[in-house]
Amino acid sequence: MGRIVAILLTIIGAGAVVWLIGATGWRDVVGGVARVGWSGFVVLMVWTALTLVVLGAGWWAVAPGLERRHWPTFAWARMTREAATDVLPFSQFGGLVIGARTAIAGGIRPALVYASLIADQTTELAAQLAFTLFGVAMLALALGAGSGAGGAQVLPLVLSGVGVLVAIMLGFALGQRPMLRMAQGLAGRLLPGSVATVEALTSELDAIYRQPGRVIAAFLLHLVAWVFSAGGAWLALHFMGQDVPIMAVLTIEALIFTLRTVAFAIPGGVGVQEGAYVLIGPLFGVSPGVGLALSLVKRARDICVGVPGLALWQWLEWRRARP
Repeated sequence: MGRIVAILLTIIGAGAVVWLIGATGWRDVVGGVARVGWSGFVVLMVWTALTLVVLGAGWWAVAPGLERRHWPTFAWARMTREAATDVLPFSQFGGLVIGARTAIAGGIRPALVYASLIADQTTELAAQLAFTLFGVAMLALALGAGSGAGGAQVLPLVLSGVGVLVAIMLGFALGQRPMLRMAQGLAGRLLPGSVATVEALTSELDAIYRQPGRVIAAFLLHLVAWVFSAGGAWLALHFMGQDVPIMAVLTIEALIFTLRTVAFAIPGGVGVQEGAYVLIGPLFGVSPGVGLALSLVKRARDICVGVPGLALWQWLEWRRARP
């Protein structure tokens, strides 16, 4: 039933994207995508790969006791995690499961993988909250200066998103013991021969939080990754010939990331991301057509990075499953 709902939400979101492009004008959207060019698209893919390396470092930071040579394992696991979220008809939870399986297959003990995954997700949400608050502050400044026409209608939606994000963050921070039991269930389903007990998971998580320096480092690395991701959007707009100030792009991306997180049940945020660009982009000088073109470029980039990564992951899984 969960898979059926996810597929239905994806179809509805895709229909909303088609409607938005038609209402905005196909010519403007397709023209914006075409102006990026192949060379610009390759640069965006490389930029995304660098962002994933930073995210992998953030996950590795909350996995104490591992050497630096394990960093690539976490970067690879983070790539499969993001690819599953962006490409496959899963919610973000499906990406977490695949990322955890990849890390375990890379030789990391299951208890540490699941405990560090919980800590990593917590620090990532904390960094996103900080990034979101920056976006809200910039939106409020724009409204105060009278330059954010239409922002009064967007602000309640954004604030609602912030409220949901705070609730999710508190849920992660306060409900980690129930999450440990959930992680044990995931471990049992994915790798029945190496089920991690709740005691082992709890011990690993306690060991992580006894090293606040590592937790702070993970938070800062995730904050850098959020800024990096927004920088990719600025590069795409630059290739389109749109000279949008970097602070404006950071604000737009911070607010859009918030709305996508709130709609976590929709695989890839299909339709939500595009609608957010149409609503928020014009407040900071990005027309709906350009915003939709930017969203399509980002999705094409995610597919071109994610599909080869998932294909490689499946091949490795097949090799491990051979007699």
